Amino acid sequence: MGEQPPEAAEVTGLLQAWRTGDSQAGDRLLERIYQELKRIAASQLRRERSDHTLQTTALVHEAFLRLVDQRGVDWRDRTHFFGLAAGMMRRVLVDHYRARQALKRSAPDSPPTGPGFDATREAEVLDLDRALGALAESHPRQARVVEMRYFADLDVEEVALCLGISTPTVKRDWKFARAWLNAELRDPRAPA
Repeated sequence: MGEQPPEAAEVTGLLQAWRTGDSQAGDRLLERIYQELKRIAASQLRRERSDHTLQTTALVHEAFLRLVDQRGVDWRDRTHFFGLAAGMMRRVLVDHYRARQALKRSAPDSPPTGPGFDATREAEVLDLDRALGALAESHPRQARVVEMRYFADLDVEEVALCLGISTPTVKRDWKFARAWLNAELRDPRAPA
């Protein structure tokens, strides 16, 4: 697939050094990728209300802290890292919504309101998460394609590189997964 550009090669080297226990590499890595992580987080939060209670910086920091705990992961390269970061950001958002729903259940007489509260959007995100989980059970690669394309804004070539598949396969997977998710979200009881 060709040689990595210098910036990508640097990130890959830092990921590998961090994986082997070099904590300074982790610090340098965060400095190097912080703006890209913010771009991914901003992309995800663009789908939310402008007054969402979870801000871009908080989403980046929470996702990065969770990634730090992923010491057993074989960080292959920059694209692989950002694919995993997108999945982690998705989980942070879903956990945020689940916590809000738990708060609503614990105090049903006073449901959360105010800035950032949108019950419909929360339900949509949780429904998408459930549907994506169901897709991953039967079609794990297609679910990863969705995660990387939708949640990380990776282009087709980056997804192909990360998953080790061809770009036409990514395009087919993306088309299939979107149709599968649309059917699942229309009627979650219907077989996909």
